[in-house]
Amino acid sequence: MIDFKQYDNAVAKYHTDLNIKTTPISSWNFHHSLVQELRNAFVDANTIAQLGITFKWQEDIWDLKSTNSDEVIIVTDANLSIVFASQNITKMNGYKPEEVIGQRPTMFQGKSTSAVVSRQIGQAIQMRQPFEKTVVNYKKNGDTYICMIKGYPIFNDKGELCHFIAFEIAA
Repeated sequence: MIDFKQYDNAVAKYHTDLNIKTTPISSWNFHHSLVQELRNAFVDANTIAQLGITFKWQEDIWDLKSTNSDEVIIVTDANLSIVFASQNITKMNGYKPEEVIGQRPTMFQGKSTSAVVSRQIGQAIQMRQPFEKTVVNYKKNGDTYICMIKGYPIFNDKGELCHFIAFEIAA
């Protein structure tokens, strides 16, 4: 019969010397939140890609899968009616995407929003030009937040303006 005493002692010493750190169950929620954010970003990117295909956008120059997870994406039609809002809009201002669909982006503005900046954004939109502005916006609960917006016109394959896309992040 083979003597495993030396082997058993080595295994026992190995397990005794291990410094095993357990992961608390509370970290599972963090992991779940991260996975949910990644899933939402993936679904949002695919939805926007589908919009591009449906409306025959000229080009797809945005790498939406690598955008900052805090960056909210809003797509409006040519008349500035919101047709898409990314899932993370709720984290930024308390609105759910379905609450803003059909509204205009001015719904986020209020008394403290600069009329000058709003006019400048409006002029860029009228001229079908990209813009980058910082504006005071309002959350659903009425609190204000500083929002950095990068907006771009989108043209279809016939060269006609069909949408605008904005990448927004709370500053």
